[in-house]
Amino acid sequence: MNKYIKYGLILGIIAIIGSAIYFYVIKPEVHDASSHQNVVYTCSMHPQIIRDKPGNCPICGMTLVKKVTDNHSNEDHNIDNVIKPTDNFVVGKFQTTTAVDSTISGEINLPGIIAYDPNSAINIAAKISGRIEKIYVNFKYQRISKGQKLFDLYSPELLTEQENFIYLLSNDSDNRPIIEASKQKLLLYGMTQNQINALANSKKANPKLAIFSPSNGIVMGTETMDASSNSGMQSINSSTEKLDLKEGSYVKKGEVVFKLVNTDKVWGIFNIAQESSSLIKVNQAIKITSELNEENSIEAKINFIETQFNAADKTNRIRVYLNNNTLKLPIGLRLQGVIKTRSINSVWVQKDALVSTGNKKIAFIKSQNGFKAIPVKTGFEMNGYIQIIDGISVKDTIAKNAQYLIDSESFIKTE
Repeated sequence: MNKYIKYGLILGIIAIIGSAIYFYVIKPEVHDASSHQNVVYTCSMHPQIIRDKPGNCPICGMTLVKKVTDNHSNEDHNIDNVIKPTDNFVVGKFQTTTAVDSTISGEINLPGIIAYDPNSAINIAAKISGRIEKIYVNFKYQRISKGQKLFDLYSPELLTEQENFIYLLSNDSDNRPIIEASKQKLLLYGMTQNQINALANSKKANPKLAIFSPSNGIVMGTETMDASSNSGMQSINSSTEKLDLKEGSYVKKGEVVFKLVNTDKVWGIFNIAQESSSLIKVNQAIKITSELNEENSIEAKINFIETQFNAADKTNRIRVYLNNNTLKLPIGLRLQGVIKTRSINSVWVQKDALVSTGNKKIAFIKSQNGFKAIPVKTGFEMNGYIQIIDGISVKDTIAKNAQYLIDSESFIKTE
């Protein structure tokens, strides 16, 4: 009997010890291990969607991806993780690419427009003071032919000089030097040789002097109109804008009455982005096409690069001087210029691998089970590739289409 009691006591002690080991050692470790790991399901496009079981994303409908997280870190209880931007790290599997170290030469496409050449403009100024009796040009942008009558001018001073010329012809015809001096004075006052010959034959002074255009061109307006048009946009249609000059207006000697521009010589003005300005130079070849004829191109050269920077669109302007005698390009015609650039050896990535946030470029570099947003410093853009100055190297794997990883409902934040 004592033998059975002895064996019973031993078994009881063993049972107590085993239970103690299970409840105080093994079970807490299993509990801690399971509690420190959490299985959740999230959307690769919208990481803010977190579920405890499989399913579909309520936003885009994609299948939720399984994700195992550790809960032992105190970071999970930090409010920074709650307000962390969803585009800082994107979970999922996407197509990837790498930067390449290569030499690329490409083309720069430049928008342009046909404009007047101000160097070919002609100012028709009053050579003598007087009053406009009759005006034959009424509108701005009216086309004028050489020899066309512009206006009739009445000038008491000119009338006096005509009478002096007639008097010399009638009473002192042998005094050729004096007559030639009087004739020269009439020429300086704006009379033509034909008008002076008619005056000598008729010996009758004409109080009105007809002023003719010295060249073909288009009326750009008067001196007053040019000053007002530069101050702001006109409220009426510029193609039918009336001139300020009217019949009965007085003009002073030296005052510009009309300004004519010649369309036989025009400028092609193109805008080039500031970052591409260093790729071009004067006398560099440029191929030009117009919106009227995109098949036929004009081979020309860059004649001038303006140093003034346009802060509005971050561009510089370049000029191409065009002979418009045969081209007949209308003013205001939109152009497209193509310039071949020099070869550049650098690190390049495909354009789609970067996304712009306005003030910087962003790439998504592969990290563990997702992609992390990083800022990238870029340079030139050529043939669908962008030059990388800093941020990524040829060893980094990045998302092939950065735009695809963007969540339109949040903002990208990089460290």
